[in-house]
Amino acid sequence: MSEVRVTAWVRGRVQGVGFRWWVRARALELGLVGAATNLADGRVEVVAEGTHEACEQLLAHLRGGETPGRVDSVVERWGNPGGSFTGFAER
Repeated sequence: MSEVRVTAWVRGRVQGVGFRWWVRARALELGLVGAATNLADGRVEVVAEGTHEACEQLLAHLRGGETPGRVDSVVERWGNPGGSFTGFAER
């Protein structure tokens, strides 16, 4: 099964509420590597690499309404994995 990278920009009340920790936990459960990073404009950028199915499941979690805080929108971009991640980091 080929590996992919998905980058998702999550807008809403997602900083200071445990959102990045929650994303990391879901990503690790799905066997993904990557990072969740706070951005200066209040969004969180989530970069995940792994199987297409696992990345789709992570996106479903982000949009599923069970996150800490509040997610207003998720914009995604798909690409090839960079291979630079060894775990899942909160930044």
